[in-house]
Amino acid sequence: MKSDVIQVSSREDKTDLVLEMTDQVADYHRLSEKNARYLRLLAEEMMGMMRAITGDVNGEFWIETKKAGQFELHLYATTKMDPLKRSRLLAASTSGKNEANRGFMGKIRAFFEPVEDLPLVLDMGPEGAVSSLNWSMQAYQQRIKEYVDECRAGADQAWDELEQSVVAHLADEVKIRIEGFNVEMTVYKNMQ
Repeated sequence: MKSDVIQVSSREDKTDLVLEMTDQVADYHRLSEKNARYLRLLAEEMMGMMRAITGDVNGEFWIETKKAGQFELHLYATTKMDPLKRSRLLAASTSGKNEANRGFMGKIRAFFEPVEDLPLVLDMGPEGAVSSLNWSMQAYQQRIKEYVDECRAGADQAWDELEQSVVAHLADEVKIRIEGFNVEMTVYKNMQ
């Protein structure tokens, strides 16, 4: 079952509409107060990320239930950020870097801008061409754990960011798929 689809934008805050719809989904599925709060927190984090995106980004938010108690929160966006726009924005920064790319949700938000420094899994199309990019929270957590075990520089900070993230604690999985200027983030949560 798919909820209503809400049009969202980095220019206009639609968090209230998204949270109202999220509450309706929780009521419809008779979620406990605790699980309804989890669903709401995940939606709120996703909308907070959307508001913080640099540039002109339009998208859609909806919730799907595939099986009883299994929820998918979707944020699909089309970004018009190209390398030239990105370099101009970064040039205006004192450090020349994207300072918003901090914390776990900041790194996820980077996919919508796009920004560097995210481990990716590439889907190869015909004749070795990259057809899309995919990212998984579970794979990212595993990679950071390996970096911590190897005592790599910055690994401890990345692990701390994961530990502090609401989404990393509440979500069972987060997946991101990029095709051209289209980005879809799906947050999976099992409420059983």
